[in-house]
Amino acid sequence: MTYEYPTEYDVIVVGGGHAGCEAALAAARMGCRTLLLTINADAIGLMSCNPAIGGLAKGHLVREIDALGGEMAKAIDATGIQFRQLNTSKGPAVRSSRAQADKQRYRLWMKQALESVYGLDVKQAMADAVLVEGGKAVGVETNLKVRYRGKTVVLCTGTFLKGLVHIGLVNFPAGRAGDFPSMKLSDSLRTLGFTVGRLKTGTTPRLDGKTIDFSRTIRQDGDAEPVPFSFENSKITRPQIPCYMTYTSAATHAAIRSGLSRSPLYSGVIQGIGPRYCPSIEDKVVRFSEKERHQVFLEPEGLSTAEYYPNGVSTSLPYDIQVKMLRTIPGLERVEIVRPGYAIEYDFVDPVQLHPSLETKIVENLFHAGQINGTSGYEEAAAQGIVAGINAAGKAKGLPPVVLGRAEAYIGVLIDDLVTKGAQEPYRMFTSRAEYRLLLREDNADLRLSDTGYRVGLLPEGRYRQFLRKREGLVDFVRRLEETRVAHDAPIRRLAEAAGGGPVRTGISYAELLRRPEVTVGMLLSCDGGLAAGVPGVAQQAELAIKYEGYIRRQEEEAKKIRKYEEMRFPHDFPFEGVYGLSTEVRDKLVRVRPASIGQAQRIPGVTPAAVALLLVALKKGKTRSR
Repeated sequence: MTYEYPTEYDVIVVGGGHAGCEAALAAARMGCRTLLLTINADAIGLMSCNPAIGGLAKGHLVREIDALGGEMAKAIDATGIQFRQLNTSKGPAVRSSRAQADKQRYRLWMKQALESVYGLDVKQAMADAVLVEGGKAVGVETNLKVRYRGKTVVLCTGTFLKGLVHIGLVNFPAGRAGDFPSMKLSDSLRTLGFTVGRLKTGTTPRLDGKTIDFSRTIRQDGDAEPVPFSFENSKITRPQIPCYMTYTSAATHAAIRSGLSRSPLYSGVIQGIGPRYCPSIEDKVVRFSEKERHQVFLEPEGLSTAEYYPNGVSTSLPYDIQVKMLRTIPGLERVEIVRPGYAIEYDFVDPVQLHPSLETKIVENLFHAGQINGTSGYEEAAAQGIVAGINAAGKAKGLPPVVLGRAEAYIGVLIDDLVTKGAQEPYRMFTSRAEYRLLLREDNADLRLSDTGYRVGLLPEGRYRQFLRKREGLVDFVRRLEETRVAHDAPIRRLAEAAGGGPVRTGISYAELLRRPEVTVGMLLSCDGGLAAGVPGVAQQAELAIKYEGYIRRQEEEAKKIRKYEEMRFPHDFPFEGVYGLSTEVRDKLVRVRPASIGQAQRIPGVTPAAVALLLVALKKGKTRSR
């Protein structure tokens, strides 16, 4: 007998990982009655793999989530135990933030954030099927035969869809080690007509810190002045602790090779495709056999635990080989394993079956976010989660979808890549994936996205007012730099010339002076105390805007030209199969993806400029034919 739960929700979110948390919080904060279903209510927001948030390009995503009104940045600011700015010696477009998290405190912060929102119910249950009526999702049915009804459904299932854990030649069903898998939901999706595939990811052993000899490793401290992720915060006050670095050796590689015959990767047991950019240690040893050693970062899992995460040795080798290889690494000669490393295979749904809003094309009112779309990484999942939550709430309210462009956000790049190209392997974000990197810096995420977050009702009034003050302060600071002139006896003249530049002309503006590579805004502030008056935190942003003004303007012009193609939209039922002159290959790709615009069609691999020209003609004149 099936029990119909009496409450009808606006939004039902399945999954309590990073995607599910952001989706549920977004929907509820936008005023929708929201339900979050999770297999284990104690594992909400749990970091299944490395205990860290951010990294190259990933830090950009976290800042963008925060600018929209999400939770991840605030959670890591409150629970981070080591903060570092990466790529500081390189240009501003590729600088990123990363922080080690206190893993358990992060989980508890996120759980409390969900529980503190009125109108958001959290229930422990396993979703077995999506309920569909008339081509629209209307709820879910759980393993306890309880039916929850909702106007929209968001699936954020992580690695739980038919998850299978591998340690050597031993394998067992699990969503992750210690948690039940979801064995029926992906079958429900197949029945609805979705193309479902299989991917693989993995994690490292967890080590007992009491058995590590840190004197044989290299200490790595965080930044002396940690920079927060959230634009809401001005500083980090939590205690900071070090990480440590060591290396594999020839003995390590020999130990790994001795176990390859029992490796599920090399014995054909694992069928899923693994991540190219985060390979297991056995994969690195085989593929890069010429390398004498590989870095291993020993990352603490928290202030109240002895466990360490050895970043760089993700593995699914047998337990005895894991012990053998680890004990050949300097500092780990007597190490004890608390939890073994493992690989996990899981089902995912081809993301070309999604609209850019993350609503599925096959079933209306159904949204997918996170690893179900073929991505890897907490940040990628959370970024999709907040967009899916915003659009599911918007759909329940009858509002148009929010779609972020590639020149507007890394989130836009991420989602466009997924829905246009699909995922043949676990997708990971890199700065190189973005064409307009100078426009999409970490520091200006609030300038790019806060208006959107406020418009949809997600960014709180207080945060938005804070943002407006900052934006006005930035404009005022740049104006003062442009209007203030260098006097003949100004200290900045001597300082700038001593820094290695040529003579400084009397009467040039501070802005013109700041365009010199050797001159920094800090030098200007040290010589002119009056400049410091105003909104704090805008000086560095003003410096970047002035120094890179020409490059930024050029990228803005390029983005403007591309935008016109995004505005050339195909009707929902546009007959791609009937466009005259297309090759069979191109036609098949267009039918598979069904792009929303000429711009998206251009980005489908294999769609040629000639094919785009034919699409333009067909779109403008309606010249189609039947196959």
